[in-house]
Amino acid sequence: MSTADVLTPLVVPRLISIDDHVIEPPTLWTDRVPQRLAEAVPHIRRVKAYSQGWTQDGMQFVQDDSHPDARWADVWEYEEQRIYLYRGYAAVGFPRDEMDSKPLSYIDDDMRPGCYDQTSRLADMDRNHTEASMCFPTIPRFCGQLFLRANDKDVAFTSVQAYNDWMIEDWCGGAGHGRLIPLTLVPLWDAELAAAEVRRCAEKGSHSVTFSEIPPFLGLPSIYSGYWDPFIAACEETETVINMHIGSSSRTNTTGPDAPHLMHLALLFENGMHAMMDWALSGKLAQFPDLKIALSEAQAGWMPFILERMDKVWERNDPVDQLQTVLKEPPSSYIRRQVFGCVYDDLHGLRSRNEISLSQLMFETDYPHADSTWPGSKDLLHQLATDAGLNQHELWQLARGNAIACYQLDRHFGIQA
Repeated sequence: MSTADVLTPLVVPRLISIDDHVIEPPTLWTDRVPQRLAEAVPHIRRVKAYSQGWTQDGMQFVQDDSHPDARWADVWEYEEQRIYLYRGYAAVGFPRDEMDSKPLSYIDDDMRPGCYDQTSRLADMDRNHTEASMCFPTIPRFCGQLFLRANDKDVAFTSVQAYNDWMIEDWCGGAGHGRLIPLTLVPLWDAELAAAEVRRCAEKGSHSVTFSEIPPFLGLPSIYSGYWDPFIAACEETETVINMHIGSSSRTNTTGPDAPHLMHLALLFENGMHAMMDWALSGKLAQFPDLKIALSEAQAGWMPFILERMDKVWERNDPVDQLQTVLKEPPSSYIRRQVFGCVYDDLHGLRSRNEISLSQLMFETDYPHADSTWPGSKDLLHQLATDAGLNQHELWQLARGNAIACYQLDRHFGIQA
């Protein structure tokens, strides 16, 4: 670090957040399908319900007009599935002591309009020093698990395409162009159909897709199997980044049913760790050298040890796996070229940047979830950069430069460095 870097105060550039979330507006699907399908696609019904609290299967709600804790809420219905919103999904703008489990509606100030309305979201981004944002889905789950579970796959595919068209044309269109970055779904039940949808969305302007960090947890083939190669090839061909959010396998880790919720929260990074190892050790990064993947909300402080450990295993060339026949270079070399980690408050990860490669780290604000740093992301990042000893160029890389490079935002959306 030069004397100039020490003496010159750090200036946080406008942020690019590569992990935010959108709560889908109430008529997203019903506005985009024929009337005869209105009850077959995800749709809203207003009910009185109450929360039974958190279980290993997530937050549990019961519809009951007579229960003393029941309140009006909007429940999403799709086949036999029911999805309620609660404060953790829409936490921004509310004090920590209001982070309860009550079901929410889209009215009565239950949530900030920025959760689901484009104009309000852009205003909230301005308030948070954020130029551009990429949003994961809420009702379909992080990678579209809702539609994977559907019985009628024709309607499910129609719903996937309706979501993607809305994401590209409505949420990221108009005033949102160049500020809201499209992130689309694929039909997880068919790799060839997924590849076709990646190409269709790329033609419409989307070069980011969400995928499961551990497909076998969803009952799907693993990355090792070769089943996903058509999908991966389509992503590489169309310069589409594969994004894997923690929890996109519908399973997170804890140590037992009586462990505190804090255990679950502290271990969330583990799925990202497993995904990174799978993609490296499967040889898929070597097979598809132009592919890029991003591990959303997994943080990065754990990465140096895993990189070292994988390389040591590779060097030994264990006769069982014979990794050197699959990987001609150490696993870490592929990760440092093709895998991006995403942080929001990971001081240890930033202090370890030289072991990870700072060029592979991006920033996120996680709007509107309970972990979100909104509206103080600028100040938080400034403090993180100061405490980690980042110089101005490194801060620029983390805040926006690496995201521009990963997603080619300058070429696809005209976002300037």
